Amino acid sequence: MAKIAELNDFNFENSIKESELPLLVDFWAEWCGPCKMIAPILEEISNEREGKIQIAKLNVDTALAAARRYEVMSIPTLILFKDGKPIRRIVGAKSKSSLLRELDPDLS
Repeated sequence: MAKIAELNDFNFENSIKESELPLLVDFWAEWCGPCKMIAPILEEISNEREGKIQIAKLNVDTALAAARRYEVMSIPTLILFKDGKPIRRIVGAKSKSSLLRELDPDLS
């Protein structure tokens, strides 16, 4: 079972640079309803696409520097990093099928 990592301002940069797989970072907050809606979907994707993608969460209330650096203005925002660089940004809660449609081309 794939584990969703918890990121913060201290481990964020190293995590995106050192990830051997594409890393999808979920910028979220405790008070965000849509963030809570997509959390189980991200867990399913993490398990179903294990070995193809790694998923991590970053709480924007406690990791302001990373959220500012990547200009996260609304949440949930999902940013897919590959080789340490952002390659795709998805804003707002989406269905599992919609997320996979957007992500799968970058997971080959």
